[in-house]
Amino acid sequence: MKKNFKITIIGLVVLIAILVTVKALQIGAMIDKSKKFMPPPETVTSETVKAESWTTVLSAVGTMNAVQGVTIAAELSGKVVEIAFEAGTQVKKGDILLRQDTSSEEAQLPGAVAQENLSRANLERMNQLFAKNLISQVDRDNAVANEEQAKAQVENIRASIAKKTIRAPFSGHLGIRQVNLGQMLREADPIVTLQSLDPIFVDFSLPEQDLPLVRLGLTVHVTTDATPGATLPGRITAINPLIEHDTRQIKVQATAANRGNMLRPGMFANVAVELPAQQKVLAIPATAVLYAPYGDSVYIIEDSAGNKGKVLRQQFVRLGPKRGDFIAVTNGLQGGEAIVSTGVFKLRNGQSVVIDNALAPNFLKEPTPENN
Repeated sequence: MKKNFKITIIGLVVLIAILVTVKALQIGAMIDKSKKFMPPPETVTSETVKAESWTTVLSAVGTMNAVQGVTIAAELSGKVVEIAFEAGTQVKKGDILLRQDTSSEEAQLPGAVAQENLSRANLERMNQLFAKNLISQVDRDNAVANEEQAKAQVENIRASIAKKTIRAPFSGHLGIRQVNLGQMLREADPIVTLQSLDPIFVDFSLPEQDLPLVRLGLTVHVTTDATPGATLPGRITAINPLIEHDTRQIKVQATAANRGNMLRPGMFANVAVELPAQQKVLAIPATAVLYAPYGDSVYIIEDSAGNKGKVLRQQFVRLGPKRGDFIAVTNGLQGGEAIVSTGVFKLRNGQSVVIDNALAPNFLKEPTPENN
């Protein structure tokens, strides 16, 4: 009985050893197969690193301001008897906007004119008598003073009437009406805003180290959220002679065309000052860059060993300014090298690839997206 039990145990051990040996051989064969397995090459789009000359620009954020802008207000107290404008419309210089009650001044004017005429006639008689030495110098001087006072009284009444007839001081675009018919206005009460919108000022600031680079007449390109996809040209028309003490920046003013009055005072704007100097750069699509906290990189496409296809080599780069879909590389690449232009996030160093540019996007320096 014991002998049969020992034989059974030995048989089980031998069977287990055989099974372990077979499984080990199978696992070893799988490992060898996996080492020899080559994944299929990844399909990528490519772009050639281009040496270009870019216009140097200084970027800033600015604010729109009217070339001429004012809040029209009452100069004298008086009741509103006529409103001669529509809010939000265009007016020309000299157009009547509002009339105040001038009945009191108009009632006083005929008497003041009569007094002026009487004083003038009296002065003429005094001059004739004075020429004949029939009156003294004092009598003539009194007549002159009376004539001047009467004239001043007439001019004062007429000036009051003119001030109560509010006119547009310049051509422009009216804002929202702030008065009503019959309202009693006091001095300096606002009536309506008036803005001259075309052309329009763009005020912005630049660091003091950029002062030697800017001068009057330089071209600026203005973009705003109000005119997506549109770039408005302008020129620098004023440079503040003082540096801001707190920010160490210099204020610059550009003048831009505003056809259609799309731009309004108070709007924010992105300003690019175009400098005469050209900058030599290596341009690549911005989508070719793998951005990472430890450093930005691109994938260079090279021939594999034995010229058996294409492989990738990850190359860290230093980036410069952007132009539309392109970005400049200041260090890490050479002109003429082929790089992966899209989908870099899914690639790895040393990976085999094949190039297919059938669906490659068209990269532009001044793109105009359709959804704009």
